[in-house]
Amino acid sequence: MEVFIIKALQFILSITILVALHEGGHFFFAKLFKTRVSRFYVFANYKFHLWSSYDNWWRRLIGKPLVTERGEDGNKLYNEEAGTEYGLGWLPIGGYCQIDGMVDETQSAADLAKKPAQPWEFRSKKAYQRLLMMAGGVMVNFILALFIYSMVLYTWGDSYVATKDMTYGMKFNDDAKALGFKDGDILLSTELGDFKDFNADLYRDIAKAHMCNIIRSGKAMTLTLPGDLDLLRMMKSTPSFVRPLIPADIDSVMKGSPAETIGMKAGDRIIALGGKNIDSWNEINNELGRLKDGLADAKTTKDSLALRTMDIVFKHKGSATADTANIALTEDMTFGVMMSNVANIYKVTHKQYGFLESFPAGTMYGINVLGGYVNDLKYIFSSEGAKSLGGFGTIGNLFPASWDWHAFWLMTAFLSIILAFMNIIPIPGLDGGHILMLLIEVITGRTPSLKFQGIAQNIGMALLLLLMVVANLNDILRWIGLM
Repeated sequence: MEVFIIKALQFILSITILVALHEGGHFFFAKLFKTRVSRFYVFANYKFHLWSSYDNWWRRLIGKPLVTERGEDGNKLYNEEAGTEYGLGWLPIGGYCQIDGMVDETQSAADLAKKPAQPWEFRSKKAYQRLLMMAGGVMVNFILALFIYSMVLYTWGDSYVATKDMTYGMKFNDDAKALGFKDGDILLSTELGDFKDFNADLYRDIAKAHMCNIIRSGKAMTLTLPGDLDLLRMMKSTPSFVRPLIPADIDSVMKGSPAETIGMKAGDRIIALGGKNIDSWNEINNELGRLKDGLADAKTTKDSLALRTMDIVFKHKGSATADTANIALTEDMTFGVMMSNVANIYKVTHKQYGFLESFPAGTMYGINVLGGYVNDLKYIFSSEGAKSLGGFGTIGNLFPASWDWHAFWLMTAFLSIILAFMNIIPIPGLDGGHILMLLIEVITGRTPSLKFQGIAQNIGMALLLLLMVVANLNDILRWIGLM
């Protein structure tokens, strides 16, 4: 429960920052061009809100109560001095900046058509002004991401284990071995460039490359690759296409765990598990995963215990002989030990950035992240890619289990880039849809009718709602074990 709360709080804080600044981008350009903004809300306020500057109790506190007389239509009439209504909604799925005279989720085309355009309205402004108002949110999110990356590099620097320094090499699955890779190979580069560290870019380069430079048994070699590998299959396969080889050394033993009961200690090395020789944590995790799959077929507690009980062979640090013991794994197929961290096994490269040099480095970092995201987006349109979509649960789970400001800001920057890119897609209902309408106007010299804008807006919102439902349904199905 504690982990859930920590992740949820990080998610809410991150989304609050991103939404507030995104809508602030729209607000800034609206005010710059003297366009009236009726409402500015962080998060959706369907049916009710958590706070609003129009709340009478709040207005009384600051000595500026609102006039609450009712007009002919029965709606409240607020005094003009109140200006923009600022508020906080309860549903963290976005926010909105209601710019007067613009067809969106708050103002229908039919309502706007009933009255003439006013000089302070969006529809009365020049095309370039409306374009900047619509692009303001995307611009702020992208600039924010680059700024965060720059400040992260300035504050913490960049620490990583270079692939060339992973002296034990990598572990490969059957698909990789079919291409010529062998366990223990050290990945160096492709024709697309050198590998920096072990991350998603390594997978992307291997998928697109026609050759890969490696070190095998101390000798440099070059493998030929097809150049069109299925990236999604590579990244989702179990065991993984390639992972750093982590020796089967124990970093720590949990108190009261099955491992402690048989005398295992920090520094021990596991040699065999369930009669199978082990040379790395990669193999341990693969074996435990296989056993866990079999556990689902256990019909009784006795069957479960039989599947979880096995011999384990391990060697104490500094000992020449190995010990064999019978161990009963927990119901989630663990035995209470922590594996060694990659950073404790291999050489760590660290680069610190000065204030000025952090900005170009952060900019390149952000552009690289954006490029990788755009490259992977095409897989959404495949059946497997659609299953990979995730909603609020998936996003929230990306945050660390403990509060880590370094990880928090990196994730916030990543989400800011995603928010910027998703909003620029030309789908009605998103900023990109409004920008598309403006570009049509600039190219043709004709403003799309309010009726056409209204229909497009409704279709776009329906598509977005469907996408949101699918993404969150995937989360639910994964949670209950059906995906």
